[in-house]
Amino acid sequence: MKFTESETLELKKTTSEIKEAIISIAAILNKHQHGELFFGIKNNGTVAGQNVTEKTIRDVSKSIADHIEPKIYPHINRIEIDGKACIKVRFKGNDIPYFAYGRAYIRVADEDRQLSAKELEKLILRKNKDKLRWDTEICKEAKITDISSTKVKSFLKGSGLKYDTVRNALEKLKLVSDGKLLNTAIILFAKKPQAFFPNARLRCAVFGTTDTSFTIDMQDFEGDLFYLIEKAEGYILKNIHIGMKLEGLRRVDVPEIDKAAFREAIINAFCHRDYREFDSVNIAVFKDRVEIRSPGLLYGGLTIETIRTKMVSERRNEMIAEMLHRVHFIEKWGRGIKLILSKEPDAEFSEIGTKFITTFKRKSYYEDKKVGEKGRESKEKSKEKSKEKILHLMVENSAITIQEIAEILGMSLAGVEKSIRRLKQQERLRRIGPDKGGYWEVVKK
Repeated sequence: MKFTESETLELKKTTSEIKEAIISIAAILNKHQHGELFFGIKNNGTVAGQNVTEKTIRDVSKSIADHIEPKIYPHINRIEIDGKACIKVRFKGNDIPYFAYGRAYIRVADEDRQLSAKELEKLILRKNKDKLRWDTEICKEAKITDISSTKVKSFLKGSGLKYDTVRNALEKLKLVSDGKLLNTAIILFAKKPQAFFPNARLRCAVFGTTDTSFTIDMQDFEGDLFYLIEKAEGYILKNIHIGMKLEGLRRVDVPEIDKAAFREAIINAFCHRDYREFDSVNIAVFKDRVEIRSPGLLYGGLTIETIRTKMVSERRNEMIAEMLHRVHFIEKWGRGIKLILSKEPDAEFSEIGTKFITTFKRKSYYEDKKVGEKGRESKEKSKEKSKEKILHLMVENSAITIQEIAEILGMSLAGVEKSIRRLKQQERLRRIGPDKGGYWEVVKK
């Protein structure tokens, strides 16, 4: 029988590797909350076996009990594999994070990696995500009079619901708890959300280069999420190139970045951002790209790879997501990234510091660059042709003057002189004798 290590299976040759085994158990629990470990099997999967007594089993059990916190109660058994004695340890636990020898680890493929302080924080937040959700917390200072009835009516109309009173509407939407308004009610429907949450803001800027060294424009917007989403979309459209195409007799505007793609990225930025971070959502328009920056890293253990390749949904703000879904701003089951990539396959996603960034390439920049490169290539080809023409004239008439060459080829004197210097440097041309009375010698190569 052959075994292969994985994210939930660890192999150890003997119980002499008990410390490493305990670290692996903690790492697997922190990632998957269950797993198996064998003593007596080499890490290449070959069964080696080992001496297993009742004392061996007790020692393994005691080591696990002494060095893993919180406590776990694994099943430890002596088994035979290919006629050789081994120890099988089956374990599970949901009380993450687990610590081995006072440190927290995480399973990555078949390896155990110590968690950083930030990663440990994320693990704890994942465990307590329902208890710590910002969007379902009560906004203690808020009153029903802080809510805009106009905004509520507009939302209900968009979601196909009837309006009677602001309070009843919010209660039906489950945005009220114990008579108090939830944060979601404020961020979506308050007259002035920024009075309660200063980070209910959108910060936009246009830069004249590919970095932040030259600022052309900078604007800030404050308000509810619907307002900020609209302003973000408008700002991008205003500051990127818009082409056109004809559909029948009708002209249709075509932005250089697909509108549906960047709109989805904007909605994601506001929906899934970390509202405990003071920073705002940022839109940065560069010469070569547009960046949409959202406070807060990916949530719920998601990675850049998983969101690009799998249709997954882990929402930091489930209540906000539900409200946006009601008015068809977002899909229910995490299709947003798939939509972005279907419209803009070159879109990039990254995590820098405490921000999640979606980057779209500006087609105008790369098209202009291609045109420029073609222009330079054409110019170089023209120069080479001019040099060949000069050499041809010199072969026909070795005493020809620079003035005569310029007149025949329609070039400037400076241009002819520059080409002659290049030809001399390339050792394709020599001047024999003085400027007056001398002649040209073309070197054949």
